[in-house]
Amino acid sequence: MKVDILAFGAHPDDIELGAGATIAKEVANGKKVAIIDLTKGELGTRGTEHTRKAEAEDAKNILGVTARENLGFADGFFTNDKQHQLEIIKMIRKYQPEIVLCNAIDDRHIDHGKASKLVSDACFLSGLIKIETEINGQTQEKWRPKQVYHYIQWKNIEPDFVVDVSDFIDIKMKSVLAYKTQFYDPNSEEPETPISSKNFTDSIIYRARDLGRLINADYAEGFTVERFVAVNSLFDLK
Repeated sequence: MKVDILAFGAHPDDIELGAGATIAKEVANGKKVAIIDLTKGELGTRGTEHTRKAEAEDAKNILGVTARENLGFADGFFTNDKQHQLEIIKMIRKYQPEIVLCNAIDDRHIDHGKASKLVSDACFLSGLIKIETEINGQTQEKWRPKQVYHYIQWKNIEPDFVVDVSDFIDIKMKSVLAYKTQFYDPNSEEPETPISSKNFTDSIIYRARDLGRLINADYAEGFTVERFVAVNSLFDLK
């Protein structure tokens, strides 16, 4: 199943928070997108891995992505080693994306930076013919994405480029708020967390609005790159 974009997140909701509007925009433009969650988010203070699974499915349907899988890595304890790299390589080779989206290069949650480097390393290794993988008894062909982009999460990392998502911020918010156990709910009796406050939910909008302001748009999402982004013409820039 070939897709145009394969988005990785350490936890269910990472992708929605970091790149939900961009994904919705690309889907609307006819691109195929698949999502890979590395963990079930089982160490999350609020909710359970079972509620998180249902929420992730709801978010998938809201965004309109082609497929969503969970690799079941250990939340908080997965490492960047051969075993984990091979599992991600299998996903890259299965979906053969042109573009990979992954976690922020550095962030408050230790899993985010780890996942960022893990996925990035796997993207390179996936292009090596002597690394052999198979799925369901079928040998996979090597595949290396053309680009790896990192979305921005808790920390205010300066983006290398931003995407105008003005028409898709509402879909992003619906996909984020599909995770009912995780975010602001004045009636919840579960413990408070850094992302369960109203301020955090509001910040999703005002951060996107601020990035939009910088490009003369209503809303935007930012990304960092691993190598220069080339354009064919100066007129490609907005």
